[in-house]
Amino acid sequence: MEIRPDPKLLSKHWLSLATISCLIVLVTLVLYYGLPLLKDELDPRLFGVVIWTICGSAILLLWVISVPLIALWVRNLSYRIVEDKVIVHKGILTKVQQNIPFRMITDFRLHRSLYDRWLGIASMQVQTAGQSGSGTGYEAHLAGLLEWRELHERLRRRIEVLQPQEHAAASAPGVAAAGEDSVFPAMLEELRRIRGLLERQTKSD
Repeated sequence: MEIRPDPKLLSKHWLSLATISCLIVLVTLVLYYGLPLLKDELDPRLFGVVIWTICGSAILLLWVISVPLIALWVRNLSYRIVEDKVIVHKGILTKVQQNIPFRMITDFRLHRSLYDRWLGIASMQVQTAGQSGSGTGYEAHLAGLLEWRELHERLRRRIEVLQPQEHAAASAPGVAAAGEDSVFPAMLEELRRIRGLLERQTKSD
């Protein structure tokens, strides 16, 4: 089964850029009205021209750089669910294929930000036993999912079917205790036999 991110994922990124732009404007407003009050020697007109030029340039640069990168990233992003693994295709210039076997996956964690809930999409974090070395706490991120409820349930059922049964047996309560009860008496019996042999050898000498 091949899954492509819904186009709403692009809308989510545009909303994120718009939010960052609003924050830049807000910081500029605070500086525009706050700094002249702290420093009387500032020329309000010149200061206004400089600070608003910096603000506009920062926002323009943000959009010019981010828009093509985000568009290419989402365009090249796809996921495949096969019999025994999850495959993630991603990358802009360098294409990456990430293979995650189901036997290594411990859970599919749903993540829905404020923008996700507003747009009706969701993301899933693929968690594994070892996790990844990126420090994110999950192995892969499946973003822009539209039919996320059904997919989440299907993937979790797949984990239950494909996970090795011996892990469940090893983690069952009482298994370790039963093993200890059978090992320690055998060790004590073996020590008694060795002691008896040593005592008999000493008497014969």
